[in-house]
Amino acid sequence: MRRHHSTTPRTPRILGSLLLVAAAGVFGLGAAPTARAAPPAPLDRVVPAPASVRPGGTPYRITRGTRVRVDGPAEARRVGAYLAGILRPSTGYPLPLIDHGNAGIRLVLARGDFGAEGYRLHSAADGVTIAASAPAGLFHGVQTLRQLLPAAVEKRTVQPGPWQIAGGTIEDHPRYAYRGAMLDVARHFFTVAQVKRYIDRLALYKINELHLHLSDDQGWRIAVDSWPRLATYGGSTEVGGGAGGYYTKADYREIVRYAASRYLEVVPEVDMPGHTNAALASYAALNCDGVAPPLYTGTNVGFSSLCVPKDITYTFVDDVVRELAALTPGRHLHIGGDEAHSTSHSDYVTFMDRVQPIVAKYGKTVIGWHQLTGAHPVKGALAQYWGLDSTSAAEKAQVAEAARNGTGLILSPADRVYLDMKYTKDTRLGQDWAGLVEVKRSYDWNPGAYLPGVPADAVKGVEAPLWSETLTTSADIDYMAFPRLAGVAELGWSPAATHDWDAYKVRLAAQGPRWTALGIGFYRSPQVPWPAN
Repeated sequence: MRRHHSTTPRTPRILGSLLLVAAAGVFGLGAAPTARAAPPAPLDRVVPAPASVRPGGTPYRITRGTRVRVDGPAEARRVGAYLAGILRPSTGYPLPLIDHGNAGIRLVLARGDFGAEGYRLHSAADGVTIAASAPAGLFHGVQTLRQLLPAAVEKRTVQPGPWQIAGGTIEDHPRYAYRGAMLDVARHFFTVAQVKRYIDRLALYKINELHLHLSDDQGWRIAVDSWPRLATYGGSTEVGGGAGGYYTKADYREIVRYAASRYLEVVPEVDMPGHTNAALASYAALNCDGVAPPLYTGTNVGFSSLCVPKDITYTFVDDVVRELAALTPGRHLHIGGDEAHSTSHSDYVTFMDRVQPIVAKYGKTVIGWHQLTGAHPVKGALAQYWGLDSTSAAEKAQVAEAARNGTGLILSPADRVYLDMKYTKDTRLGQDWAGLVEVKRSYDWNPGAYLPGVPADAVKGVEAPLWSETLTTSADIDYMAFPRLAGVAELGWSPAATHDWDAYKVRLAAQGPRWTALGIGFYRSPQVPWPAN
């Protein structure tokens, strides 16, 4: 039932309302009162932590009149176009690219002590300038600029802003030249679009190497013209018996092109002599007994091996490496070499001694899992360590000896940075053979001092592998990679002096709203003080 209105005169109430409006006009200088804008993100709230931060001065605010000026060649202009492409949807501003005149955002290729990937970002009331000596540095500076803007800048629809960047100067460069992430597309196949999506995630945190695990017992994922059944038959299934898939050469070139546009180099891996059932099933002649095994859709390891004594094995390796090297402009080619439990030690050494020169013949640098150090790593080879804290002292000593003799190391300790390890016993996805790996454990170690007896300069970088036995969707990839991937990126980029868990977890927490804006469903670790919204 409708209530009866009071018969009290309304004039005083109306006068009171008018007085409040008038007061608002006086104190708001003619405008309705608005909530005070949040201050800009501090310059040091960035992941990975920059090498040097000097805050101070007035923030710069992106407005409708902001332009993006690029001083440099076409490649630098492409970085400017990339930045404008990120900012336009959320700001609603035109942000035209120019090559002269005044501009609020300026990208400059200039001489300086920046190195191949370093940059300087300076922000003041009149604008933001990112300077670098190479386009990769400009690109990394753009990633830092993104983090200094509100998380809503990542959304693809117009947001309210304001779009402020705190005043001051960041000077930054990487600790290690190799900062990698591996995606296993063999156990479960991921499409070109899914790989591109992951590349964009990696670029946010200045990762510069994408290691693609292209072959395993469960599937062969790259077309090889001289051995076509590798892809058409060997790639026809995956873990659990799904349809699998493979990349045509055009598909692979597109992945390489897209990665390069985000300043990542693709490192292809063909694992051998073990983890080769998909190849053995495709061609009977590769088996010592001449009998092709059935395709495999399980998750066991260590049961397959190329036939080391057969000459056709090396014809096969030469053809595969030749075709893959021709598709890959990057410096490295990964030959695997792990878990070769069905290959005798003497055969393993023989195989690696014959295969490494083939990689060199086609102009690539060998990378192998750290079992390569049990053979004879060629000069310049890199060994990727994937052991645990609990790995035997003898195995660690073997790796250290190789490092002292000139073999470079990429560190991927499984109980620290294998992104497919469960966070807790209740994690729905992943495995736990290397233990449970929470966010703090993944971050809180020092690559430069991790392996006893290894010279610090032998450590060339870090890599976060993501194996896909339990992963089938992009959402699965996101959940297992984030937030741990950001910590691995920081280990690879930031100076050791910046390493501090208590400070890092606050900076990491600030990434949460950005990931939400980007559609990344991440693990909300209780170790991190995530914002409420």
